Amino acid sequence: MSWLDNFSWPVLIVVALTLGLAPFVPEPHIVEKLGMLFSGELSKPIDIFDLFLHGSPWLLLGLKLIRGKRGEPAR
Repeated sequence: MSWLDNFSWPVLIVVALTLGLAPFVPEPHIVEKLGMLFSGELSKPIDIFDLFLHGSPWLLLGLKLIRGKRGEPAR
């Protein structure tokens, strides 16, 4: 997972807060799609793509955080 070290913390945080939460009104897509996932309504391919698109920055941020907590190199 050394490729994750190529992403800086500030870049990942900004991407997670912008792409991960966009659009901000009426509610962030990630919140809407997670609600659909937990209620069993996430079935359309576009909704699955949206969950992946808006969730991937948060996943990368979480992986980098876990990698840093393990004492592995992080930037």
